[in-house]
Amino acid sequence: MTNRETEVKIPVGNLVLVGNLAVPRGALGIVLFAHGSGSSRLSPRNQFVAKEFNTAKIGTLLFDLLTGEEEERDMFTAEYRFNIRLLAERLVGATEWAQKSQQTKGFAFGYFGASTGAAAALIGASKLSGDIKAVVSRGGRPDLAMDYLSKVVAPTLLLVGGLDTEVIDLNRQAMAKMKAEKKLVIIPGATHLFEEPGKLEEVAQASKDWFLRYLK
Repeated sequence: MTNRETEVKIPVGNLVLVGNLAVPRGALGIVLFAHGSGSSRLSPRNQFVAKEFNTAKIGTLLFDLLTGEEEERDMFTAEYRFNIRLLAERLVGATEWAQKSQQTKGFAFGYFGASTGAAAALIGASKLSGDIKAVVSRGGRPDLAMDYLSKVVAPTLLLVGGLDTEVIDLNRQAMAKMKAEKKLVIIPGATHLFEEPGKLEEVAQASKDWFLRYLK
């Protein structure tokens, strides 16, 4: 397999979601990305992190959790972005597709969740217990998955910007509920989106190390 990115169609329930799949030669596993509200598979931040993963022989699947029509409605109504259970169901459906797809079956799977997508990733990990080997949350809201956190068995890395004080507190509250191996890393000088020079690189490196350790 090459590192070429291909567009894939992912049937979930009665919908078809669009994704970008990259499977490097000799890939160790596949990380599915769950983006936050108002974002998509084309998010420059997630695209950057995904390419860093690919260089470390970690495959990536970035896909839209919402259809185009739902995205448009959400811009005006915000009815989907905090519907974490719906987003988690879509993530689980995409994982089940990946487990059967010719391109990705047989691999170990992990989740990388950003913002509200991190809550969806943790709910998904609780539902697919032994199938998800590791979870990374970037600037995440694990507190939105509070009822599911004790059921997560995958080692979980929580990355939060040092200037994102409210989210740091929410992550600490969530950590207290988690029974799986967990680690909170606060990246000094970073805000919620890690837009400061070099901060997204720190996110990518810490995440890469986590997945290389557990994605087996």
